[in-house]
Amino acid sequence: MSYNYLPLDRKYTHFFQLQNLLKYQQWVSITFDAHERILACRAYLDEKMKDDTALYYGVNTGFGYLQNVPIHGSQIAALQHNLLMSHACGMGAEVPAEIVKLMLALKIKSLSYGHSGVQIDTVNRLMDMHNNNVLPVVYTQGSLGASGDLSPLSHLALPLIGAGEVYYNGSKMPSAQALQALGWQPLQLQSKEGLALINGTQFMSAYGMYCLVKAAHLLQIAHLIAAISFDAFDCVSDPLHPAIHRIRPHTGQSKVANILRKYLQGSAIAQQPKSQVQDPYSFRCIPQVHGATEDVFETVLKVFMTEINSVTDNPNIFPEEDLIVSGGNFHGQPLALHLDFLAIAMSELANISERRTYQLISGARNLPMFLVQDAGLHSGFMIPQYTAASIVSENKQLCTPASVDSISSSNNQEDHVSMGANAATKCLRVIENVERVLAIELLTAAQALEYRRPLQSSAVIENVVHALRQTISFNSADRVLYTDMHKAVDFIRSFDVDAL
Repeated sequence: MSYNYLPLDRKYTHFFQLQNLLKYQQWVSITFDAHERILACRAYLDEKMKDDTALYYGVNTGFGYLQNVPIHGSQIAALQHNLLMSHACGMGAEVPAEIVKLMLALKIKSLSYGHSGVQIDTVNRLMDMHNNNVLPVVYTQGSLGASGDLSPLSHLALPLIGAGEVYYNGSKMPSAQALQALGWQPLQLQSKEGLALINGTQFMSAYGMYCLVKAAHLLQIAHLIAAISFDAFDCVSDPLHPAIHRIRPHTGQSKVANILRKYLQGSAIAQQPKSQVQDPYSFRCIPQVHGATEDVFETVLKVFMTEINSVTDNPNIFPEEDLIVSGGNFHGQPLALHLDFLAIAMSELANISERRTYQLISGARNLPMFLVQDAGLHSGFMIPQYTAASIVSENKQLCTPASVDSISSSNNQEDHVSMGANAATKCLRVIENVERVLAIELLTAAQALEYRRPLQSSAVIENVVHALRQTISFNSADRVLYTDMHKAVDFIRSFDVDAL
């Protein structure tokens, strides 16, 4: 596949393709097959609309509790226009630009199957918005995670009709202004189009996929940093022995043990005699704890890959079978449950990381208290651990499941909702917190490793620490540490583990 663009149609879109979409800021384009299916579905719906006596939900009726209110043919365009205007009720923080772009791509993907009844001009405009970085202003609050992500997707679609706001050329402006600058005319929505645009799970899905991309990288980083800490704390290598993991063959556990053995291979520190028989759980049980998160990641990834390769609006149109069927594919329950699961699993990476940081500054194993000479005059790494502990506790609070909640809406027509949008936004907050806690462990482990000199760790670990030292020097006396901590976060984000 070319790195220039991501083709979108009914063929399966893979995780690595979405990773590349984000990494390389690719364009998106529907294929010829998708183009023809969209045209065929629209033509079928237009033919159906010639029968004034037939009622189709959201096509020529009101929405939600107003489903039984028929809409005259002359008012169909106004119905769809009004839907976008009335449902754009977002509040809170703005959705990050990368996630907005992902929302656009996933909405195009869902429409490309030809079961939604949209006109081709609508899909083309969504592609143009994505590829020209005309990014709608979308807000984090407003979706209940059922009936689709109605409010955020309404904000995503408003620029199609010249309403709402966008970011263009680095500036926030009214959509009408951006359209004028680009020479684009607002679209006249046809029957069903407004509903096709705002019914769907693309807010939850985009957040979830973004979280999974970040989580995949952080898992790699967590294993690497744990290996540095393992040697810095002068740990016994027996818990990594293949025989242990052969008799409890969880996939993630075995994977992590293999990774740590590889990272520590050739370490003079690991090979020297140990005074202790066993190490604390935060070191001894790295394969079991990190491995469990690896297994959850794979479970959640499978659910989200199914979701983004699906059609999630309502009603669904099947031209070949002469069917227009109302259902509930917009309900976010599978996503809500697994977003909560991912948040819990990722938070454990931070939880055990903070415990390793605590052990490293405790004065044990011939390491100086708080990893600084003249402790007392200097506080050393005392307070970074405070920060890590604070963040870990925040994650515990954020990991209260959103998916166990529900609330009735639309006059009790929509009486069970997933709260998947709340699960999505707080999952990202958890993952960003994990990144910060791992950054603190990295600083601490690298500092502790210097006190093992002249012994050397493995070539892999020494190369990582050397790379870190290009931006963050050894801490020989108290200095302002928050800058080091922020640099460590940047280091984690940019470090290519695959290159090791």
